[in-house]
Amino acid sequence: MCEAHAFILKDGKEEKVLESVDLVEFEDGQAKLTSIFGEQKSLNARLKLYDNSKSKILFEPV
Repeated sequence: MCEAHAFILKDGKEEKVLESVDLVEFEDGQAKLTSIFGEQKSLNARLKLYDNSKSKILFEPV
C-alpha cells in the first residue's frame, strides 16, 4: 500500500509537512494528519489537491 505525503503551499512553493500519511481528519477548522508511524501534525489549512497517482496531498493555509 502506498501512503501519501502531505505538503502545504508557502510563498507559492510546496513544503513537505508529513510523510506516509495514513489518516486525514478535519476538526474545528484544522486538518489533523496522522502518519503510519503515529506521528501527528495539525494544520490551519484546507485541502487543495489529492493526487493518488503521485501519492500527494496538498493543503493551502486559511
